[in-house]
Amino acid sequence: MINVNQLRNGRAFELEGEPFLVLKYEFTKMGRGTGNVKLKVRNLKSGAVVNKTFITGSKVQEIELKRKKMQFLYSDADKSVFMKSVSFEQIEIGNDLTEEQKRFFLEGMEVEVLFWEAEALVVELPVKLEYTVKETGPGEKGNSATNIFKPAILNNDLKVKVPLFVKTGDKVRVDTRTGEYVERV
Repeated sequence: MINVNQLRNGRAFELEGEPFLVLKYEFTKMGRGTGNVKLKVRNLKSGAVVNKTFITGSKVQEIELKRKKMQFLYSDADKSVFMKSVSFEQIEIGNDLTEEQKRFFLEGMEVEVLFWEAEALVVELPVKLEYTVKETGPGEKGNSATNIFKPAILNNDLKVKVPLFVKTGDKVRVDTRTGEYVERV
């Protein structure tokens, strides 16, 4: 058991049999009363993001998550399949847990999978990923006074808005947190 004051961003704990990952930690104290620890946490089984408030001194059960590098193989209607590069062991993760990340998957890419008690819970993507522009319209000359974007389809069928100077075949970097274009590579 650990004190809730020791929880920080990225730390995992168990509450009522459910694993949670701390996304945001905030300590508040008003007047003479006891302090409160406000947490924004993600339920690692359901993927739901909720707010939890604890009184200073409360205790929760700390859990250890194991991070394993795995290679994405493919997705179908209800699951995504990953493989350990060393042992070639394959695991399946339900699309309900990878719903947000699934659109960024590219065959053969390396990701980190978080495990708790031999159960795969979360797929963590790098903050920025590189893709090739598969299809985009032509840029118009003279329309560069302001930031104007045009639609583009990337090699994993992700649709993003890119600046006018980006052409088909260019490599671009995309932010996986927002799904937006970052820069041309």
